[in-house]
Parts: sequence; C-alpha cells; structure tokens
Amino acid sequence: DVQLVESGGGSVQAGGSLRLSCQASGPIYSTYCMDWFRQGATKEREWVARISGDGSDTAIAGPLTGRFTISKDNAKNTLYLQMNNLKVEDSAMYYCAARRGHCSENINWWGQGTQVTVS
Repeated sequence: DVQLVESGGGSVQAGGSLRLSCQASGPIYSTYCMDWFRQGATKEREWVARISGDGSDTAIAGPLTGRFTISKDNAKNTLYLQMNNLKVEDSAMYYCAARRGHCSENINWWGQGTQVTVS
C-alpha cells in the first residue's frame, strides 16, 4: 500500500511563494497519476492540479494557471506543487492524491493535508 505525507505548508504573505511536497511511503511508479486538491475553511474540496504517471502531461485548474506548477520525481517518490504569487484566497488545506493507474481511474490514496495560510 502507499501512504502519502504532505509538507511545505505554512504562513506566507500575499505575493509570496511556497513549494508543497508529497512524499510517498512506497514507490510511485510511472503509471501513477497524481493530483493536488485543496479545501478552504468554508469551501468544498476543489481540484488544483494533476500530473500523469510519467510526468509528461499536466493540468492546472484554470484560475491557478500561471501561478501554480505541478511536478513529480518518481525516483524520489515525491510529488510537488510550486505556488507563486500567492493570494489570500489560496489559503486552504492542501491534499495530494494518487491513483494506481491512469488519470481516468479513481483515486486510491489520499494524504492528510498541509495547511497554507496567506495573509
């Protein structure tokens, strides 16, 4: 089984940057499609970004395009989310998720989340 542990969250001023990491306990094979989601205090969980197993295909939620970048390092079993020019509305708990296979399949694993607070 795979366990996901997020890190890199914290408090930052508007306009600042953070890089979130998601470390997998087991190997992230090149077939594993992975995502980032977030959930604000008074909002439903929303999808943020997705990356294909081999990292060749990425997608970012429309409003976040140009500020957020997703990447993964299969050799280090780690998923990343680079967030630049952060805004107050980006404040949320950020979660990583992994699918055992293609991005069209259901999510198999979730992390516990890392808090991002922008002021």
